Amino acid sequence: MAAALVGDDLARSTSSRRSLASGSKRSWASTSFREVWHSPPDVFNRSGRQGDEEELQWAAIERLPTYDRLRKGMLRHVLDNGRVVHDEVDVTKLGIQDKKLLMESILKVVEEDNEKFLRRLRDRTDRVGIEIPKIEVRFEDLSVEGDVYVGSRALPTLFNATMNTFESILGLIRLAPSKKRKIQILQDISGIVKPSRMTLLLGPPGAGKTTLLLALAGKLDEDLRVSGRVTYCGHELNDFVPQRTCAYISQHDLHYGEMTVRETLDFSGRCLGVGTRYEMLVELSRREKEAGIKPDPEIDAFMKATAMAGQETSLVTDYVLKILGLDICADIMVGDEMRRGISGGQKKRVTTGEMLVGPAKALFMDEISTGLDSSTTFQIVKFMRQMVHIMDVTMIISLLQPAPETYDLFDNIILLSESQIVYQGPRENVLEFFEYMGFKCPERKGVADFLQEVTSKKDQEQYWFRKNQPYRFIPVPEFVQAFNSFHIGQQLAADLSVPYDKSRAHPAALVTEKYGISNWELFKACFAREWLLMKRNSFVYIFKTTQITIMSLIALTVFLRTKMPYGTLEDGGKFFGALFFSLVNVMFNGMAELAMTALGLPVFYKQRDFLFYPAWAFGLPIWVLRIPLSFMESAIWIILTYYTIGFAPAASRFFRQFLAFFGIHQMALSLFRFIAAVGRTQVVANMLGTFTLLIVFVLGGFIIAKNDIEPWMMWGYYISPIMYGQNAIVMNEFLDKRWSKPNTDPRINEPTVGKVLLKSRGFFTEDYWFWICIGALVGFSLLFNILFIGALTFLNPLGDAKSVVVDEDDEKKLYSGQNRAEAFEGFDMAVRNASRSSNSIVGVADHAPRRGMVLPFEPLSLAFNHVNYYVDMPAEMKTEGVEEDRLQLLQDLEERPGGYIEGSISISGYPKNQETFARVSGYCEQNDIHSPYVTVYESLLYSAWLRLTSDINTKTRKMFVEEVMHLVELNPIRDALVGLPGVDGLSTEQRKRLTIAVELVA
Repeated sequence: MAAALVGDDLARSTSSRRSLASGSKRSWASTSFREVWHSPPDVFNRSGRQGDEEELQWAAIERLPTYDRLRKGMLRHVLDNGRVVHDEVDVTKLGIQDKKLLMESILKVVEEDNEKFLRRLRDRTDRVGIEIPKIEVRFEDLSVEGDVYVGSRALPTLFNATMNTFESILGLIRLAPSKKRKIQILQDISGIVKPSRMTLLLGPPGAGKTTLLLALAGKLDEDLRVSGRVTYCGHELNDFVPQRTCAYISQHDLHYGEMTVRETLDFSGRCLGVGTRYEMLVELSRREKEAGIKPDPEIDAFMKATAMAGQETSLVTDYVLKILGLDICADIMVGDEMRRGISGGQKKRVTTGEMLVGPAKALFMDEISTGLDSSTTFQIVKFMRQMVHIMDVTMIISLLQPAPETYDLFDNIILLSESQIVYQGPRENVLEFFEYMGFKCPERKGVADFLQEVTSKKDQEQYWFRKNQPYRFIPVPEFVQAFNSFHIGQQLAADLSVPYDKSRAHPAALVTEKYGISNWELFKACFAREWLLMKRNSFVYIFKTTQITIMSLIALTVFLRTKMPYGTLEDGGKFFGALFFSLVNVMFNGMAELAMTALGLPVFYKQRDFLFYPAWAFGLPIWVLRIPLSFMESAIWIILTYYTIGFAPAASRFFRQFLAFFGIHQMALSLFRFIAAVGRTQVVANMLGTFTLLIVFVLGGFIIAKNDIEPWMMWGYYISPIMYGQNAIVMNEFLDKRWSKPNTDPRINEPTVGKVLLKSRGFFTEDYWFWICIGALVGFSLLFNILFIGALTFLNPLGDAKSVVVDEDDEKKLYSGQNRAEAFEGFDMAVRNASRSSNSIVGVADHAPRRGMVLPFEPLSLAFNHVNYYVDMPAEMKTEGVEEDRLQLLQDLEERPGGYIEGSISISGYPKNQETFARVSGYCEQNDIHSPYVTVYESLLYSAWLRLTSDINTKTRKMFVEEVMHLVELNPIRDALVGLPGVDGLSTEQRKRLTIAVELVA
């Protein structure tokens, strides 16, 4: 009862705080004074008693053993009567309400309180002299290069794949040179990234920013050639586990759309573990106890709650949700291309939060502001700055054109251009360096935009301010040489010349263990997630169950027992057909596993490479959780068809056939999972799956009898898993006593009709072979699951993210000298370097004078008045509020389904009719959804072909596509394959430009 009363008081306290927060300042003040002066007479003695109670509770906690003491904390509750209550809680079992109260007490207004909170954390460790682990990252003479096909040879056509394979074989035996071109991605760069300093990485597209971050994080592709060295606190990358020491935040948002934001971050935090937080807490508690220091109860509870590994939900998740502004959508599904979820900007923040919940002390963030407005970007970078300065974190953030106020938050700048570092040093000195070179940033211009453009041939001249000297283009190598002689560059060289003193490195700074938690905890985490995904995808399993039910009804009506006589050789054919039909249906019922596995592989590859978990922890829960489904679906088929078709009536035969079909279904699921892991993409996996089914069915013993298979192909018969399933079910039927009529056919030396039927098709005739076949099916299931885990472990995603595809024109179409440089301005660095190294030019240049834009449509004006949008509020969103109003307005105007629209929308004075408006409008979604297996030019041409009116001829249509490509600057990548996000093809910003262009050509 007392606990219930405390809970009631807690709820009333929470509601009262909400009502106070929503009231005006005047009513708050008057209410507060009224409560004070109308309180009981002992109000002034209350604080003393409360302090005594708190001291007694804390003393009780201090007397506990270390293990128990680190799991006990004190939560502060303010009751309605103003009394402050401190409750002792187990920090590993905090409820939702407890976490909410603790976070509200720590971060009431996150913009104002986050810095105070971090300082309170740091003050606690500093007070007892505990040193926070720091990481200094150095890279010296770092160069990265690779070999790629360019032009049409990079497209994944059948001819190119054949030629590439053939040339690779000839290259291995030194009979033919490789047609690949060497590209220089990073060229002899050196620098230092120090802790407690916010570093901004700037550079034009293709400068090598992502490659630099990947190199520092130890995540470069193995087929790249890397020279130079990267060290953490003086240690080489092979001395520790860089994937767990640092965190790389990709520009690609790869998440399970079925999971909510909170579930995504909780899973990440659970797998990444707590690092050394627990060990530090033990030492901190010991020193405080020796010094007689009583910690802040709120800070103590937070540190204890975030130091316990293996929790399904962590307080770190609540903290990260709050600072990233994701608390308003924490319980909304992330969503994907086919499932509505959070917005694109929120997905980008989820990608950032996924790594922030871990214990990494070095963070490399790649274009984390894509899809975010400048205000949100500023707030997030501000929080990152507080974390860096107070908690001594090492951080590099790559941003595209940050706003001036965001730019001013950084301490250091790294400017990359054409694979080289143009400037690296304090933000305050960057303009000084470029003024030293003769370039000045105008007052109207943001410094970040100036830095992006000052090395570009197209934009450099406008910043030249030495009017007494004629302007000349200064290439990147001259900037690099000048920086080396600049005082900042000289200081950097001096710092690099002094080796890092390894004795100064904190023992806990570098991580040497591969995974953050134990194998058992990893299995439990992956099992819980797979169970959650199964529940969220329940429609698929319900559909599969319905499908097999319908097919069983069809089977029992086609092979109805009243039309299925038995006992003679002529009767056996129908039973063979019924059994084979059952086998085919059970096999095909498992094919859905192929598509579902292939769809989840991109997220798996990301998390595997980030060392969230090993492949077995991902594959084993899938195997285990599919067993009950396999049992149920096999049971449905057997229960509905066995006696209605008229198979052997003995109960033992019924259960033996169920066992056989269960084994077949398990084998089929395992086989299709393995095929998906080998194919790695939906297209390849479907092709391999269809081909595999064809082979195993042909060699299964029914379509072609064993006696008709050529001797040299007999090995295929024995390795076909279908053969063992087919043998098991036909032996179970034809070895029954009702097929024991004596054989009258002298051509086959078997005593019964049943064995004659088996022998005529080449099946086994001894009963013990049934159990051998069952064992073989179990063995195949085990083998395919092991191979599935092996494929997940050793195979990487298909596609080459480095591929550069541009059009290869003949030499006669190319120009030399300055015209050539102008023609190729803005190309990817890889293409420019490849062209320079091979003394040839690859690309498309159109030097003809440009005419005006071809616009094959009539301009229209759009007017809207009193537009309202309503939706039926889902139960889980009633407390979340409404977000993304701008996105919803655009969807209203486009009349996307999902709610009720009121108001008037007119097009050039006419009421909008959606049937015709869809032909004259374009809507650019935040999610860049494109066909991955076509080129940029083909995507635009296809869009124009379908969406422009029929009176536009082919020539005009192509001219319009060319104009749009020039406008959106897609010409350099016109023949690039779109590819899959996060796997291969276009980068994030290139996909965004393609999304815009697809609608512009409409």
